Amino acid sequence: MTAAVVLAAGASTRLGEPKQLVRLAGETLLERAVRTAREAGCSPVVVVLGAEAEQIAEECDLSDAVVVVNEEWSEGMASSIRVGVGALQDADGVVLMTCDQPAVSAAHLRALMKTGAATASVYAGRRGVPAYLPASSFAQLLELRGDVGARELLRGADAVELANGELDVDTAEDLERLDGCHGVL
Repeated sequence: MTAAVVLAAGASTRLGEPKQLVRLAGETLLERAVRTAREAGCSPVVVVLGAEAEQIAEECDLSDAVVVVNEEWSEGMASSIRVGVGALQDADGVVLMTCDQPAVSAAHLRALMKTGAATASVYAGRRGVPAYLPASSFAQLLELRGDVGARELLRGADAVELANGELDVDTAEDLERLDGCHGVL
């Protein structure tokens, strides 16, 4: 079974409010990410919270997810990957994803998982998350440090184009762009 780890521990400092709680079409970005992972067939779906964990857990319906808290969230993305992957048992692979990429669809996640090999999303001329990594990569994921994520593991990986993948929610301007994309997403 392929698991999903939704990275949602950041403080959203550039946005000034928890991006996890931003609403799009009646659901929060975090709820949308969890739903998308479920619809893709991922199980379990592990959500890694950190900054504002209590508020986010209280305001989001995460009842069908495994929620873990990264106490070292300020280290960066690597610490959240370690916490999320560390919570997995008996998974054949994992889809690493963030909660702030509303263009991600279940079909895209299924395309990432299809090969069984490390596969990144590609958008705006670069590789990134969401990405699929097989269980053979878990030891390397647990060794990651800093705010670089799994970039090195994905350098030579297969890639699947993600339309509008560059649209993520980091700033107030991103929110304005997101408001104009309802028909696209």
